[in-house]
Amino acid sequence: MPLRDGDPASVGGYALLDRIGAGGMGTVFLGRSAAGRRVAVKLVHPQLCEDEEFRVRFRQEIAAVRRVSGAFTAPVVDADPDAEQPWMATMFVPGPSLAAQVDSDGPVTGPELRLLALGLIEALREIHRAGVVHRDLKPGNVLMAEDGPRVIDFGISRAADNQTLTVTGNVIGTPPFMSPEQLRSPRDVTSASDVFSLGSLLVYAATGNGPFDADTPYMAGYQVMYEEPALEEVPQPLRDIAARCLDKDPAARPGLTELHEWFRTLPEGETASTDDIPRIAPPARADTTAGRAIPGASTEPVTHGGRPGKRRGRRLTYALTAVGTAVAVTGLGLAAVNAFSGDTHNTVRTASLPTGWQPWQTTLRQSSVSDTMMDSGPPGCVSEGTVLYCGGEGFTVAKVDAATGRVLWRSGDSVQNSTPFGVRNGVVYVAEQTRGEFRTAAVHTGTGKRLWARETPNDDSVVFDGGLLTTTGDIGGFIAYDTSGKKLWQSRKAAFCDPLSLAGVPYAECTIAGEPGHVPVTLLRLDPADGTAHRLAALPIGSKGLGQSGGEPVYAQPAAAANQDGEIESERRYTTLLRVDPRTGAVRPVPLPRTLRGAPTLLGDDVVVFAQTNGTVTAVSATDGKQLWQRSTGMEGLSQPVLSTAYDRIYFSNRIGRVLAMELSTGRALWRTSAVDALGDASQDWAPSVTLVRDAVVAMAGNTLFSVGPDGPGAQSAD
Repeated sequence: MPLRDGDPASVGGYALLDRIGAGGMGTVFLGRSAAGRRVAVKLVHPQLCEDEEFRVRFRQEIAAVRRVSGAFTAPVVDADPDAEQPWMATMFVPGPSLAAQVDSDGPVTGPELRLLALGLIEALREIHRAGVVHRDLKPGNVLMAEDGPRVIDFGISRAADNQTLTVTGNVIGTPPFMSPEQLRSPRDVTSASDVFSLGSLLVYAATGNGPFDADTPYMAGYQVMYEEPALEEVPQPLRDIAARCLDKDPAARPGLTELHEWFRTLPEGETASTDDIPRIAPPARADTTAGRAIPGASTEPVTHGGRPGKRRGRRLTYALTAVGTAVAVTGLGLAAVNAFSGDTHNTVRTASLPTGWQPWQTTLRQSSVSDTMMDSGPPGCVSEGTVLYCGGEGFTVAKVDAATGRVLWRSGDSVQNSTPFGVRNGVVYVAEQTRGEFRTAAVHTGTGKRLWARETPNDDSVVFDGGLLTTTGDIGGFIAYDTSGKKLWQSRKAAFCDPLSLAGVPYAECTIAGEPGHVPVTLLRLDPADGTAHRLAALPIGSKGLGQSGGEPVYAQPAAAANQDGEIESERRYTTLLRVDPRTGAVRPVPLPRTLRGAPTLLGDDVVVFAQTNGTVTAVSATDGKQLWQRSTGMEGLSQPVLSTAYDRIYFSNRIGRVLAMELSTGRALWRTSAVDALGDASQDWAPSVTLVRDAVVAMAGNTLFSVGPDGPGAQSAD
């Protein structure tokens, strides 16, 4: 493609001859050195140059490519990540991408397919020997040179020994070619993830279709995680090999050495018996979540993504629940509602709504704010009286009138990530993050004026009846502040602890080692007056705090196979509820009727609801564990539910703006709304939320906040 007006004539001393293409990071040009050598020059988009986090990622891409020197990759020739407009030059590889070749010439067959497989395997072996996981192996990132394929674009790769600087908690990749674990827990993928992508890529090369093709990235991601690959058109023996690469369990996939041997010993013709594929015994399943270690590198540590009381854990779960999160949704608007059949209630109620309430919809994101690339939390709101305090990425903290949706004030810097998490005594507490730095800020509820802020090591602060409880950054240290920002007390414990607040009482969850989710948790109750810690109980690995029932902290204990991070929150398996006596610390196990899947939520004093990714909802008693009901809602990616005690209802929302009302006692669906138009880009990235302001239901999907009545928008009451 010819150069365009505004394109530079040269970069870093390389004359630019043509455009090759463009991507999310920058534009790629064909360049020429002074000595006549042709190179591919990637020039970063101008709008990203001021983003220091992006510069860190670009430096890592350069470092990752430089660490890889195999014959089947394109090495770095030159680079300047610190230039005003950063750039990188790699060896120019003449030839189309695999995607372009298949599109123009059809599937790859015969000896060419075998050589493609061997070349890609050797490329991945070099990549993994360098301690790097590619993470985005797809047809567009494979160049078909005359002497074999070249793997390019390490823009989202990760060095095994430096996981903190590459992936920021977002799901990044191309869903039809991503692995299930990459969708579930992107920080924790190993080289086995690239093997899964290789299987998908070879299926595409052989047939022109991927094994998980779908109409939307969301559905492709869902198929990757839960459905069998479509391999009917794949010729043998590739079909059996691909099936093994595409195993959902990372530990069950073959290694690159086995794959190389299989393809090397196969006949070069198109037909071969499946007997030519060596049969291998399945690996031991002592740990099915760690995947295979990268050859030549230490095994990556696994981090826990669902620890009780941690907003960061919830954020990661929310970002992954909808599997892929790249959905473009066109809704039908709030005016429609689908009625459900069934007996109507006999009780007539008058809804308690904010004065002057009418259904409304508000877009919180300001049009002047551009997209950012921050590690950000999900948009969300906390309520007090008849107002809400909402925040998220790309819009400031906003006070919203729950009757009209009108924004009463905005507070803070619009380019930071700000999430309100509590409100007490005229102060709303906000977790802020800018360029990886965390603060907790106190904002006046009446004026939006920032009262004070404190640096924090993370975003795990909580509100208790005495004020704010946060960590010091030291091992086990806590600080409590009152509403004026004055330090009330400071305590220390020789353990790794996180703050927790149950019914306004401060607690701490502590481990003896710095691997949350992989060691037992000790529950402490902190004295609100001076922070003195009282040991209550030791809880099993992976236990998830749900809240308080009958004055007792309640936890959900996962199945043994679910102690690690291989399952997303909404698919984790639980076997038991644990009730902790707040005086003696005695733990009473409450067995569930069977192993239940789903994200658990304690509603009221005695009901725990498990919501799965596919929309199945199961309710059990928090007292005896007996199942109350189970329903399939037909709505995927449900939010955490909220309870209306006045109506004996629970409400869910989903990321396309639907709201569902269910009867708490029976699980009967009462009504649901249609989707919401124009939710904004953030609806692709974060799970929804729903809250109650009196009897008004307020839901957030993406950057859009909207309210419906307890009987649905425009619907006659079913009561």
